[in-house]
Amino acid sequence: MTDDQLLRYSRHILLDEIGIEGQERLLAAHAVVIGAGGLGSPAALYLASAGVGRITLVDGDVVDLTNLQRQIAHTTARVGQPKVESAAAAMAAINPEVYTVPLKARADAEMLDALAREASVVLDCSDNYATRHAVNAACVRHGKPLVAGAVIRFDAQITVVDPRDARSPCYACIFPPQAAFEEVQCSTMGVFAPLVGVVGAMQAAEALKLLAGVGTSLAGRLLMLDGRTMEWSTLHAARAPGCEVCGQR
Repeated sequence: MTDDQLLRYSRHILLDEIGIEGQERLLAAHAVVIGAGGLGSPAALYLASAGVGRITLVDGDVVDLTNLQRQIAHTTARVGQPKVESAAAAMAAINPEVYTVPLKARADAEMLDALAREASVVLDCSDNYATRHAVNAACVRHGKPLVAGAVIRFDAQITVVDPRDARSPCYACIFPPQAAFEEVQCSTMGVFAPLVGVVGAMQAAEALKLLAGVGTSLAGRLLMLDGRTMEWSTLHAARAPGCEVCGQR
């Protein structure tokens, strides 16, 4: 670690739980962030500021004026640019040492399989049910930890899937893929802007904990936040023996 790195990351290094060894693990890690919007913006910015060595961003959209109410990695001047390029610019402005790979594409099963294989941790910051299940399946298949978040209106949730733990449920254990589910989008239902910041920052925190080997993750717990009252509730979940995704592992 260089003198500049020791100074840049000094507040992490001062933490007994992280120290130099933990920071070096962050520097050597590869985080994959699916989605560079409301959740992906704060998550990616915090991963970059913390010094995660390689960060791959995946998003097929461009910055729109309606995004700027909540997607803090983007600016008015970058309206019309690919979100991954806009977010990469914001990350580089904070920490030019981080190697960022912007992929302007909608993540499909083939891409997710390749990305999960190479990742140290995956953050699902997508905005649709099908992608969440595809990300989950890829992470389970390759045994990689996943931090999944979602926000709509005033409601938010976050959990961790850790296939390395035989007791940890996957996303499909909690939300069965075949279950009837009404897809809602913030473009029609709205979203309270600060909530994506809260959950995106928490996703970064859980990812950094997993990478540095700190504390206890949210594996087996689904945290739900009601933004109207700012009350958290916790759902404890176990691996479903008949789960079609992780039940055969």
